[in-house]
Amino acid sequence: MSDETIIENRTFDEIEPGDTASLTRTLTERDIQLFALVSGDVNPAHLDADYAATDLFRRVIAHGMWGGGLISAVLGTELPGPGALYLSQSLRFTRPVGLGDTITASVTVVEKRPERGIVVFDCRCVNQAGEDVITGQAEVKAPTEKVRRARTLLPEVRLNDHDGYRQLIDLTSCGEPEPTAVAHPCSTAALSAAVEAAEAGLIAPILVGPEARIRKTAEEAGKDIAAFRLVPADHSHDAAAKAVALVRSGEARLLMKGSLHTDELMGAVVPSATGLRTERRISHAYVMDVPDHPTSLIITDAAINIAPTLDEKADIIRNAIDLAHVIGIEKPKVAILSAVETVNPSMQSTLDAAALCKMADRGQITGGLLDGPLAFDNAISEAAAKEKGIVSPVAGKAEILVVPNLEAGNMLAKQLTFLGGADAAGIVLGARVPIILTSRADSLRTRLASCAVAVLLARAGTKAAPGLADEARS
Repeated sequence: MSDETIIENRTFDEIEPGDTASLTRTLTERDIQLFALVSGDVNPAHLDADYAATDLFRRVIAHGMWGGGLISAVLGTELPGPGALYLSQSLRFTRPVGLGDTITASVTVVEKRPERGIVVFDCRCVNQAGEDVITGQAEVKAPTEKVRRARTLLPEVRLNDHDGYRQLIDLTSCGEPEPTAVAHPCSTAALSAAVEAAEAGLIAPILVGPEARIRKTAEEAGKDIAAFRLVPADHSHDAAAKAVALVRSGEARLLMKGSLHTDELMGAVVPSATGLRTERRISHAYVMDVPDHPTSLIITDAAINIAPTLDEKADIIRNAIDLAHVIGIEKPKVAILSAVETVNPSMQSTLDAAALCKMADRGQITGGLLDGPLAFDNAISEAAAKEKGIVSPVAGKAEILVVPNLEAGNMLAKQLTFLGGADAAGIVLGARVPIILTSRADSLRTRLASCAVAVLLARAGTKAAPGLADEARS
């Protein structure tokens, strides 16, 4: 074993006055987040993004939680090392430590007390400029038995950071709340989603449904709906029809699903005479915020079109490209997914992918870069694409993932959500107005993100994608 993989202590008898040890670390935001997770310290001066924009945050006094830990690490792993018992410390924090500061923690033996096997250390932490940030002393009971063993590998810890949705919501900060018809908000989750979006300044809800049930639900949820317009409806189907009518009349600019089934709402959306169809196919998209992935992922279609045809897939892609433009992706990279990355006449999804790419080459699909067929790993991992010898501006860098059918999309989105810790903001595209789909399982962040995407689409005037009636809706 190399010296780097071995940890070895210094016994009391081996230690001499003047012996010293040190380690150097750079303070990152991840360090602060991990400390908050373990300790419960959620001081906004350490964690709140609003502070991050100020110079104060750059000089946050983080040394008490972090610098002291570095000293403990030196004593526990270097000098004396394994077997040491930390008895006491007296530290003075002389200078703040901020994000990006590189701190060297050192300990030096100043006294040995043989009667109890105690060693006294001078402790010091200095920053990259050589300035003291911590000084003081520590008393440690040194080990009497020699320890030499392989270092324990620390477990990998993942933090589910979701900054992408914050950026989406920030994009909506200018402008008035959008009038939104909320169809049948008769569960605490559905009503709370509408009220929370209103409190965030995203929407101005028009609550459509049985009045007595809505008021009772608001009372149970502890939500004040006095400021919101309420349009009575007899039942969920009636609520869907009346919510759609509010959009058609121009009284609402967004449509939001409440506690009715998606197919009930879409049943009111798709009729030619009374619904919200346009010339494009209606489709669904998830804007996925995946921890550790550098960009948002748009997954389509996972909720509306069960087995889309080639023409329908073309509209699904057009809708997703429009969405990508609105959330700030100028030239989205579109991966058309299959199980393989080569065209196989026995697999319709690979034939469709090849045809869709040729349609893009001929200008029938514009605004994005298309490639396919691509397997999921080749779409999002540059290393996987390179291993397969795939040379493409899309492979490994995809921002839109077009699935072959609803089952694949639904499973992919839920795997990312429940196994990968991702958030999935859902939106229906292709109707006259964006349609907000939220789930009871959605977090507040996800519900607000779904509304934020719809608001951005409405303000951009995007016809989120005209759709045709689909008897095989989800």
